[in-house]
Amino acid sequence: MAASVECQVSVVRLLLRCRQFPGALCCWELSTWQSGSWRRLSMERFLQDCRAALRQSDQESLGVHVVLGNEACDLDSMVSAITLAYFLAKTSSETNLAFIPVLNIPRADYPLRSEGTSLLRDNGIRDELLIFRDEVDLHVLHEAGLLSLTLVDHNVLPREDESLEEAVTEVIDHHALEMRASSACKVTVEPVGSCTTLVAERIFKGAPHLLDTQVASLLHGTIVLDCVNMTPAAGKVTPKDTECVTLLESRFPSLPRRDVIFDRLQKAKFDVTGLTTEQMLRKDLKALNSREISLAISAIYKTLEVFLQPPDLQQELSHFCQTHGYSVWVGMAIAFSDQGEPQRQLAVYSPDGHLRKLVCRVLEQAEDPDLRLTPLDSPFKDLQAYQQGNTVASRKKVLPIIKSFLRERERREALAAATQQDVLDGSHPHAAVKCQPNINWSCRNRGAGELGLDDEDVEEFSDPSETCLDDSQRYKAYFTGCRTQVDDASLDDDVILPPTPMNSLVEGSPLDKGLPKLTAEALLEKFSQITVADSNRNNRKK
Repeated sequence: MAASVECQVSVVRLLLRCRQFPGALCCWELSTWQSGSWRRLSMERFLQDCRAALRQSDQESLGVHVVLGNEACDLDSMVSAITLAYFLAKTSSETNLAFIPVLNIPRADYPLRSEGTSLLRDNGIRDELLIFRDEVDLHVLHEAGLLSLTLVDHNVLPREDESLEEAVTEVIDHHALEMRASSACKVTVEPVGSCTTLVAERIFKGAPHLLDTQVASLLHGTIVLDCVNMTPAAGKVTPKDTECVTLLESRFPSLPRRDVIFDRLQKAKFDVTGLTTEQMLRKDLKALNSREISLAISAIYKTLEVFLQPPDLQQELSHFCQTHGYSVWVGMAIAFSDQGEPQRQLAVYSPDGHLRKLVCRVLEQAEDPDLRLTPLDSPFKDLQAYQQGNTVASRKKVLPIIKSFLRERERREALAAATQQDVLDGSHPHAAVKCQPNINWSCRNRGAGELGLDDEDVEEFSDPSETCLDDSQRYKAYFTGCRTQVDDASLDDDVILPPTPMNSLVEGSPLDKGLPKLTAEALLEKFSQITVADSNRNNRKK
């Protein structure tokens, strides 16, 4: 009934337009509607209106509600943003608010999202109709009080967009929930195979009359690709994904068969013909940041054996990381066997050997999930390669491991800095709190193995420039953390406490021979080892 009424209203409006503005355009519009393509015209007009609304917002202070996908801007993020914004625009009662889908990449990167360009173009969505992140300044809109946000396919904004968090009014996502709870934000997070499934469910329940062949084709193709042709062995599809795809197929029998659309989009996604190394790295990339570490994770659509062949690849990786400010790059390679089964490999690159080893250790020792990594030969000294035995552990499963590690490391660094300052200021509550100095107390005089550190670590952190205080004091200590009790046996097992000086090393004490040198870096290295265990424990709790 609702669809019938809408069609009648559309006809009346169109006839009035043709009477007021006779000409080829109105005749074409009428013939388009008569041929059954009116809905497609409706989507096209919606996207055209979005660009006009942005111009109007600048001139007339029109409110803007942006539907924003994640920074990887894969097909799931694209279609989720476009179809949800379309749904909101058609169902909202707001008269002074424009709903606009924004693709979270620069326009120049759009050709690299080949599966996205393929599906959107095949369904009549031209490139010029889309709005990209570099074409709208969300921060300016927010400062003007005009912005509200819905996040799709992610639930936490990157560090550079943290100021926009207060503008977020809704989240629809299928990743682990990381955002802080807020009564002002509606959250829908379910571990389905595709975020588009949750958007499709919203449309099914809220405005099923908006579904036409074009919208259904966008939803259907995206879910089928994300869920690896709905194959249970791939470990991505859920009953809700299957239910959604089945419902779309029953309502629109003209939709292409699953295997046909999957093969077409998969071929487009894996087509890296003519791409430079940098373009391949940026094609499907997600970045994670802490105060000290910026880490990029790229999906690589070829085997590592092929990807690592160019002799100058290490130089290209170095240039890529320097250009974009990444301290570590992780590549997750995926290919498919003749039987269509996924095969995964993983690579970790960083010119910082210590940091590379640390990230490798986190991934090797991960338990939730266990990646089952087997080292592979690498032609480059700054790159560690692995075969990944757990083929269902996609990037979505690996991201929480690294995020947990970065958060824990950042927390410990902040604690180290605060405690360090307390010690130097003389305000540290030594008597009330048990301090655990996870440090190399004697890099010069004791074996590294005694502290669980490599000789290389000792060499790296024994910096003569960080000398102790003057001769009368003859010591200087940096503590990385204090807590009332040590509740992790691993801390006590491999950390040797320094001797307690007699009367604070007064003159004449037999211990007054100068404590060994100690650096904050060695201290952080020790806590980094502990971070691995903490990350695993936190992931298990999730």
